Amino acid sequence: MASFENLPYRPCAGLTVLNRRGLAFVGRRVDGPEHVDNTHVWQMPQGGIDAGEDPWPAGLRELYEETNIRSVERLGEIAEWLTYDIPRDIVGQAWNGKYRGQTQKWFALRFTGDEREIDIVYPAGGAHAPEFVEWRWEKLQNLPDLVVPFKRKIYERVVAEFSKYA
Repeated sequence: MASFENLPYRPCAGLTVLNRRGLAFVGRRVDGPEHVDNTHVWQMPQGGIDAGEDPWPAGLRELYEETNIRSVERLGEIAEWLTYDIPRDIVGQAWNGKYRGQTQKWFALRFTGDEREIDIVYPAGGAHAPEFVEWRWEKLQNLPDLVVPFKRKIYERVVAEFSKYA
């Protein structure tokens, strides 16, 4: 395995999905080497961008694959890419040791559908394995305290940028 500093960042899209009341979708992750306690297991939908794929369509694909959500309208995006490192002690466990963290393009969306559309048990019509074991709508400003600590600065920036839509 390459040294930590020489590993690349995984390109990723992050989605802040806000309902009509301005609350954000958060899901409780199934598992992962980054989980250190039962409080910091929540996150917004996010996922990898495939080679040759643009961030916006990748984000919509990931949102559907994780939540079954398709009824959204685009509100905005953060102009630059936000980057985080994972803790060094889990590098070999996350993404098979291929990445040191993620570089993320974040989008804000309004959920325009009915909540019955949300299906974390059989996301993408059952074509993908579940990534969340539960979900809820949460106040945007609470999200940095619910995510794993190494993603907190990213979430603080997302909250600062997207509060105007909440």
